[in-house]
Amino acid sequence: MNTTTQTIRIHAHGGPEVLKLDTLDLPAPGPGEVQIEHKAIGLNFIEVYWRTGLYPLPLPSGLGNEASGVVLAVGEGVDGVKPGDRVAYASGPVGAYSTRRNLPAGVLVKLPDHIGFDTAAAIMLKGLTAQYLLRRVYRVQAGDTVLFHAAAGGVGLIACQWAKALGAKVIGTVSTPDKAALALANGCETVLIAGQDDIVARVRSLTDGQGVPVVYDGVGKDTFVQSLDCLRPCGLMVSFGNASGAVDPVPLAWLAQRGSLMLTRPTLATFTAQRDMLQASADELFAAVGSGQVQVHINQRYALADAALAHAALESRQTTGSTVLVP
Repeated sequence: MNTTTQTIRIHAHGGPEVLKLDTLDLPAPGPGEVQIEHKAIGLNFIEVYWRTGLYPLPLPSGLGNEASGVVLAVGEGVDGVKPGDRVAYASGPVGAYSTRRNLPAGVLVKLPDHIGFDTAAAIMLKGLTAQYLLRRVYRVQAGDTVLFHAAAGGVGLIACQWAKALGAKVIGTVSTPDKAALALANGCETVLIAGQDDIVARVRSLTDGQGVPVVYDGVGKDTFVQSLDCLRPCGLMVSFGNASGAVDPVPLAWLAQRGSLMLTRPTLATFTAQRDMLQASADELFAAVGSGQVQVHINQRYALADAALAHAALESRQTTGSTVLVP
């Protein structure tokens, strides 16, 4: 039976003002699909990239690919979930900014009892990102010293707590003193303030001149060269976001000149492409939250209809931790 859904869509690329609330018909789920009623929706910086056209989408388009909710109906051939199940996802077709939607059953994970809807929406994309960064791209070990940019952001707060729990010393960077205090309370041993501290000099000093084995950089253009200069020989530069803009083309000679550095640009989609990979990553994330190693900070909540306000706050770096949209 068909129903309707309230959905935030863009009909043109641009600023937050292009986000419009539309009412759309929603058919019954097709083969292999599940229909979900959303309870909470995660806000992430990739949605800014989609909105502005940095990562172009065919228009008109919905936004978002992280949410939690309850299964309303399942299509033919679906046997992993059933109506009434509590589920969450962080991949699949865009369109999470909605009250209800259909999506492939394979992208869903069931929520354990100790993970609430708001928590799930706050950690699925950001927490799974932290998981693949810390456990798969570079497997953080006890005794490592790591540098994490935007340590007070959604991914940063989760990743820095998790890295500390793994026995690493975490150097974080933030944009304001208030964010520095937040980062220090959530896993960072030292926090440096961009524009105030000499990041490279301080990192070198904190590592006895050696540099760090890995830098996690989701900021992009503003921090990229600094990040390279903070690495020790054969260190790994993990560029996983562009919050300050896309990184300019990189001469390969830079990597040689700085000590045979390694550079990667990973994505969550690659590390959760297979169903068993997704489930294993989610299980490890839920265990880290359940054990208390990772505390989830939902510091902003907006109504779904106010998604433009949420985007404006996110872009201007006024947010900390995670932001949830409430249908």
